[in-house]
Amino acid sequence: MTLGTPHTHTRVLASTNDRARELASAGAPHGTLVTADAQTAGRGRQGRSWEAPAGSSLLLSMVLRDPPELLPLAGGLAVARTVGPLARIKWPNDVLLPAAPGEPATRKVAGILAEGRPQDGWAVLGIGLNVAVRLEDLPPELQGTAATLGLAPEDRAALLERLLSELDEALSLGTGELLAAYRERDALLGSEVSWSGGTGIAAGIDGSGRLVLELPGGGRTALDAGEVHLRAG
Repeated sequence: MTLGTPHTHTRVLASTNDRARELASAGAPHGTLVTADAQTAGRGRQGRSWEAPAGSSLLLSMVLRDPPELLPLAGGLAVARTVGPLARIKWPNDVLLPAAPGEPATRKVAGILAEGRPQDGWAVLGIGLNVAVRLEDLPPELQGTAATLGLAPEDRAALLERLLSELDEALSLGTGELLAAYRERDALLGSEVSWSGGTGIAAGIDGSGRLVLELPGGGRTALDAGEVHLRAG
């Protein structure tokens, strides 16, 4: 079945992911799409809220049956390809853009949240993409870290069609193809990062989609979950 069918749109919704999860639990088919103009309780990874002025962003969640193991990476790749050639992915799936021409990609233009019930054979992929956000309209704490495509609200429909096409292609990739395409957009490679267990140099993505880190005292470790932060300098 084509991704995006059936499609439920609501002007204001607490959370597209929550609604998609309800539909998935009720038997909604693969590809079911939930979109909204605004969310009152949108959330991202690590329990953070997702802030977006009404009508300024793509806010969507999709029901996926028998999802691939590397769904978060596939989602990140699809969104990055939709955004354009300058987009990079901060493991596992934050999509970044440069703050200015020639600078590294460090500002977040999109966030992705994959949730599901593997025992029941489904997952929900939630995506928030800043399409027409004016940075000055965001909370002060986000204005220095967020990015926007700088388009108009009416551009969201065409961008959604492009995203659905890119997502369909990303989900069809074999593991090797997906990882190769993902690595081409790796925002962390060679950078010093920190995580709950310490600091290290990001050394790429391994064959299981884990982030490989070179440790200060020698040796390597790999993270399969959690959050990492770019360190200043």
